[in-house]
Amino acid sequence: MARIVAITSCPTGIAHTFMAAESLQQAASKLGHQIKVETRGSVGAQNVLSQADIQQADVVIIAADTTIDKTPFAGKKVVEFSTRAAIQNSAALIQEALGGQQTPAPTSASQALNIVAITSCPTGVAHTFMAAEGLQQGATQLGHQIKVETQGSVGAQNTLTPEDIAKADLVIIAADTNVDLSRFQGKKLYSTGTKPVIHDSQKVVNTAISQAQVHGAANGASYADTVARNKEASSQNRTGAYKHLMTGVSFMLPFVVAGGLLIALAFALGGINVFEEVNKGTLGYNLFQVGAKSAFALMVPVLAGYIAFSIADRPGLAPGMVGGMLAVSAGSGFLGGIIAGFLAGYLVQFLNKTIQLPRTLQGLKPTLILPLLGTALTGLLMIYVIGTPVAAVLNVLTEWLKGMNGTNAVLLGLILGAMMAFDMGGPVNKASYAFATGLLASDIFGPMAAVMVAGMTPPLGLALATFLFKNRFTNDEQEAGKAAAVLGISFITEGAIPFAARDPLRVIPSLMAGSAVAGAISMVAGCALRVPHGGIFVLPIPNAVTNLPMYVVALVVGTVVTAVLLGVLKKPLNAGPEQKTLNASGQQVQS
Repeated sequence: MARIVAITSCPTGIAHTFMAAESLQQAASKLGHQIKVETRGSVGAQNVLSQADIQQADVVIIAADTTIDKTPFAGKKVVEFSTRAAIQNSAALIQEALGGQQTPAPTSASQALNIVAITSCPTGVAHTFMAAEGLQQGATQLGHQIKVETQGSVGAQNTLTPEDIAKADLVIIAADTNVDLSRFQGKKLYSTGTKPVIHDSQKVVNTAISQAQVHGAANGASYADTVARNKEASSQNRTGAYKHLMTGVSFMLPFVVAGGLLIALAFALGGINVFEEVNKGTLGYNLFQVGAKSAFALMVPVLAGYIAFSIADRPGLAPGMVGGMLAVSAGSGFLGGIIAGFLAGYLVQFLNKTIQLPRTLQGLKPTLILPLLGTALTGLLMIYVIGTPVAAVLNVLTEWLKGMNGTNAVLLGLILGAMMAFDMGGPVNKASYAFATGLLASDIFGPMAAVMVAGMTPPLGLALATFLFKNRFTNDEQEAGKAAAVLGISFITEGAIPFAARDPLRVIPSLMAGSAVAGAISMVAGCALRVPHGGIFVLPIPNAVTNLPMYVVALVVGTVVTAVLLGVLKKPLNAGPEQKTLNASGQQVQS
């Protein structure tokens, strides 16, 4: 029997820290060893190792994705792993540690790379930070140093400094939106989405090391060559229409959130007719002007502009925004804005490749020629060709949505709800979300309500299931259920991903059923939501949600449906190292 001491820690200090600790404890107990694990989490260090604990230990295991001071372990054999490795295969790692084997690490300082990275997703919440944690784990486990900047909904955090970039051997961009790469001129750069990093971060790091290309021009190149290479690198890093659309949506969201909340506050202060001229000069009337006439008025132009920006970089911004303004004036709304964005972006991209100028005049293209021609051509096409038919299509869609009731409302709610739970933040989820968000510009708020309640349901249903059906979930899943509850009330559907990844055939259908029911109840009850995000925290705001009691009912019923289905479909776990079992008298014992 060996004596083991361990430390677990992850960047957020929550789930992985405690899951790794529990896995190590269970594995050591099963193998017949004694172990004491110190966890360094968001609430500080717990079960702190004493000097006596360390002196008596045969081996020290560090399962961490952060830097741990190893000074207290001088003279002791120290073995390091990532938290993910500890969670997935703790027994094998303990045996390796006691046998003197360690996980692969660089054999010399020259092999250890200094990596900087940026993560970003359209909403700037879950995928942004999950990808950051994945990169931290993957790079650390492979023996590299890494610093990750997150470009989230609250702005950039852990921002890369010029010194960080100067020292970096490699730059990794894990983003589903357009990221400004101008800081990384001359650096080896690799770009991918957030999902590959979340699923297999080590593979992404290794791929980046082998496939990264120098960003920008070599020393001494002309400005024209630099621009050309930047365009080419940017073009290679993009992943098609979906990414361009999500870039536009991500830039549009702040305008929708601010505008929707201001409109709700205006109604709360001045009543439902606050926008009428008789109320001119009142605070409610002025708030409505700011929210509806300004913030909401910019939604479609910003959407179109940043779709074009994602495709053609800065020369596409003006043509896209002007096209979006023309879409609004023609009555083609968000559909026209999306078309205008793609039209402007690809048109400017084509012009950039087609128009050849002498090297001395190349600087005129991005600042004069491309914006001028792109804006003129996009504007004329929107006026003469696109605006009227798209407006007609939008009018038909608007009237159908406004007149929906009964079976049609139930069907739309079922579809939108199921889409939100299908891939929990993936393309299908974002398609449903983008559809509902775009309709806000046409004063259609029902689908937005259905989408948000359906997006909250999966994590909340899982959290409830881990509470009601404990024997269906491991101890670490029960702990993760508490975090899922917090994510659920915040409208972060991605909180359900860890559960779905472990048991997709049972979990995903349960989530889709609960979200579909929640969306259907919301639609048939006529619930409407003016704000595209915020979870339960926007519900107390007067007039932010129409028919609030039924909206709460939809959330509760959808959550219960998901939890009950999980209890039915998931079978009780067999007694094993991941679960506490019952002895003959019915009392819990440690397995």
